[in-house]
Amino acid sequence: MNKKLLSWLLLFCALGLSSTAAYYSVIGLSIIFAGVAIPVIIMGSFLEVSKIVVATYLHNQWKKTYTGLKIYLTLSLIVLSVITSIGIYGLLSKGFQTNITKMEIDSKQVANIEVKKNRFKETKQEFILEKKNTEKDITQIREALTTGTTTQYKDRETGQIITVNSSKIRKTFEAQLNTVLGDRDTLSTKIEALNDSITNLEITILNMETDNETSTELGVIKSFSELSGWSLQAVANLFILILIFVFDPLAITLVIATNQSFKNSKPKKNMYGEDKVETPKRDWSREIPSVDVQAELEKKLSEEIPKPNPLPKPQINEPDPNTLNQIRQYEIELEKIQNSNTSSKRRGEAIIDLQNAIKKLKGDNPDQITY
Repeated sequence: MNKKLLSWLLLFCALGLSSTAAYYSVIGLSIIFAGVAIPVIIMGSFLEVSKIVVATYLHNQWKKTYTGLKIYLTLSLIVLSVITSIGIYGLLSKGFQTNITKMEIDSKQVANIEVKKNRFKETKQEFILEKKNTEKDITQIREALTTGTTTQYKDRETGQIITVNSSKIRKTFEAQLNTVLGDRDTLSTKIEALNDSITNLEITILNMETDNETSTELGVIKSFSELSGWSLQAVANLFILILIFVFDPLAITLVIATNQSFKNSKPKKNMYGEDKVETPKRDWSREIPSVDVQAELEKKLSEEIPKPNPLPKPQINEPDPNTLNQIRQYEIELEKIQNSNTSSKRRGEAIIDLQNAIKKLKGDNPDQITY
C-alpha cells in the first residue's frame, strides 16, 4: 500500500474513533452528572480535545520536553483516558439497564399469565375429576333403572320381608339421572371453556416472546449468562469493560501512529534545506558477469592488446658479513654515545658521523641500485 494512502487512512480512522469516543464519553458523563449536564458537556469536550493534543505533543516533543512536564502530561493523558472510559461505561450501562428493565417487565407479564394458566389447569383438573364421579353416578342410576325399582320391608304381623315395585322411587331415580346428566353437560362446557382460555393464554405468551425485541437484542448476553451461570448484569458489565478497555486506548494509539506515519512520509532535508533525493541502491551482484564471461573477456583483451615488457626488478647489492659486523659495532657505539653524559654538541656531532657511516655501509645511496 502507498505510504501516503496509509497515512491518510490512519488519520481517518484516528479522527473517527477519537470523535466517537469523545461523543460517547461526553454523553455518558452528562447522564452520570444529570444535574449539571451542560457544564459537564462543555468541560468534557475540551478535555477530549486536550487529550488528543497532549498525545500528539508527547509523541513529537518527547526528547525535548522536561522530565517533570513529561511525567505530568503522561499522567494527565492516562487520567483523561480513564475519564473517557467512565463516560462510555455510563452510556452503555444505561442502554443495557433500559433493555434489562424492559425484559424484566415482559418476564413478569409472562409470569403472571403463566400463573393464570396454571390456575385454569388446576380448575380444569377439578372439573375433570368431578365429571368422572358424575359419570359413575350416571352409570349406577342407569343400572338401578334397568334392574327395576323395588322396595323391601318387613311385615310386622308375620315378620316376613316383602318386596314391592315402587313407581315413586323410579321417578326419583329418573329425576336424579336428569340432574346428573345436566351436571355432566355443565362440567363439559366448563372444561371446554377452560381449554379455550388456556390455549388463548399460551398464544398470548408465544406472541409476547416473539415480539420481545429486547430479549432478541440480549440474546447473546442471555445465552452466555446461561452457559456461565453468571447473572445478566455481571455478563453485561464484562462485555462493557472489554469494550471500553479497547475503545479509547486504541483511539490514542491511532493518533500517535498517524503522527508517526506522516512524519516518516515527509521528504528528508539536506544541510541546505533542500529535499534529499535518495538514489536506489544498485544490485551489483546482477551486473557482475559470471566467471566464464569474465574469463572470456580477459582472454579477448589479452589477444588484442599486446602485453608490455615488464621492467626489470631492481637489484640491491647486499653487504658482506664483514660489513655487517662493522655496522653492528657502529650501532653499539651509537647507542653508547646516545646514553653518555658528554655535551650535547659533541654528542650530536658523533651521532651524525656514526649514522652517516652506517648509511654508507648499508648502501642507502640510490646510486648503488643497479638494473
